[in-house]
Amino acid sequence: MRRTFFIFSMLLLLAADQAFAQTKADLKQQIEQILSTKKATVGVAIVGGDGKDEVVVNGNRRYPMQSVFKFHIGLAMMTEIDKGKFSLDQKIEIKKSELLPGLWSPIREAFPEGTTMSIAEILKYTVSQSDNVGCDVLLRLLGGPEAVERFVKRNGVKDIAIRINEETMQSNWDMMFQNWTTPKAANELLKKFYENKKKQLSQKSHDFIWQIMRETSTGPKRLKGQLPEGTIVAHKTGYSGAHKTTGVYAAVNDIGVVFLPNGKYFYISVFVSDSKEDFGTNERIIADVTKAAWDHFAAKAK
Repeated sequence: MRRTFFIFSMLLLLAADQAFAQTKADLKQQIEQILSTKKATVGVAIVGGDGKDEVVVNGNRRYPMQSVFKFHIGLAMMTEIDKGKFSLDQKIEIKKSELLPGLWSPIREAFPEGTTMSIAEILKYTVSQSDNVGCDVLLRLLGGPEAVERFVKRNGVKDIAIRINEETMQSNWDMMFQNWTTPKAANELLKKFYENKKKQLSQKSHDFIWQIMRETSTGPKRLKGQLPEGTIVAHKTGYSGAHKTTGVYAAVNDIGVVFLPNGKYFYISVFVSDSKEDFGTNERIIADVTKAAWDHFAAKAK
C-alpha cells in the first residue's frame, strides 16, 4: 500500500512538472509568435524571482544598450559611495560647457547656464529621466566608461562592453555599437543587484537605486505599456532614434523588474534592434512581450 502511494505521489509530481514545463514552453512560443511578423531583431530574457522559470529568445546576442547603461553607471556610483569615495549629498558643479546642445538633457533645460547639484540629484536625472549630461558627469567622476565595464565584470556579468560616453555615442551613429550587452547579461545584473545576496550594496544604496528605477518616466509604453494600471516596474530604457537615411531603429530597449500584486516579481530585458518597424510598433513589441510574461507569472501565482 505504501509503495502504491509513493508511486502515485511521484506520478503526480511528474505531471505537475510536465504541466509547468509546458506552461513555460507556451510562453516562449507566444513570444516567438509576437516576434514572427516583425521586421526587427529582438532579444528577450525573462526569469522569475526564484531564478527557476527562465524564457530566452536570442538571449546571447549582442545588442546596443544606448541609455540602458545608465543603470550600470548608477550601480557603479552607489558602490563607490558605499566605499566612501563619494556621498549622495556631495555637490558637483556642472559647467555650462558641459551642457552640450545635441544631448537629451532635462538638466540643461532647467539650468541653461550651468548649476551645482548633489550626486543624488544627478543620479535621479540620469536614471529616472535618462539625462545624457548627468550621465557623462557621473562617468567623469567614476573614471570613464571602461571603469564601469570593469565594475560590472568584477561582479560576474561578463557579456557586456561599455567603451564610450553619451557625447561620443550621440555624435556618431556607428559608435553606439561599442556599448553592448546580451539580454541574459542584462537580466543577470538586474537579479544580482536587486536580490543583493552578496551585499554588493549597503541597504541605503540599494533602496536609493531601486527607488529611482521605480521613478523612471521614460518609455511608459514599453515594459509598462500593457500592464494593469498601478503596476510597479523598476526599469531603465534605451533609445537610438531612427537612422537619418535608412529609417532603421538600432535600439528601442527596456530592462527591469516587474512586480506582481502578490509581491512576487520577475526580471525582463527586451532589446529591439535593426528594426524597420515604426517607433510605435517597436514599443508595442516590448509591451506585448511583457504582457505575455505578466500573464504567465500571474497565473502561476494563483
